Amino acid sequence: MEVMKLRKAEEDDAFFIENLLRENDLPYEDIGSKMDCMFIAYVNERIVGIGGIEVYDRHALLRSLVIEKEFRGKGYGKNLCLKLVDQARELGVSELYLLTTTANTFFEKLGFSVINRNDAPEVIRKTDEFSSLCPSSAICMRKKI
Repeated sequence: MEVMKLRKAEEDDAFFIENLLRENDLPYEDIGSKMDCMFIAYVNERIVGIGGIEVYDRHALLRSLVIEKEFRGKGYGKNLCLKLVDQARELGVSELYLLTTTANTFFEKLGFSVINRNDAPEVIRKTDEFSSLCPSSAICMRKKI
């Protein structure tokens, strides 16, 4: 696998990010207001994926982790997730949360544990993703970092 790098998403990336989220059945409705927390993953100037970290003091929400179809199954998803965890750690985050309807096994392999949705901190439960964008059936996960 070639070296993957991250860069902060810019306003010009919004259309691409929204389309990629929509194509992968992930919440996209609020992405225009969340561009400051989004990252673009790339290898040799080619975009391989996206991901975001919404930071709320020492808690953060990992969201919108997507790898482009042609790059799946090659370790880029794991690499992107670990890079986002590192970003969160550098920002002073001690607990990272996420919601998933399909990828709990993937995230468990990366150290996330399933928790009761109501056990997430209030600041995380009040995010758009928790309160309205993700279905109540989504699995809540946490990783202490």
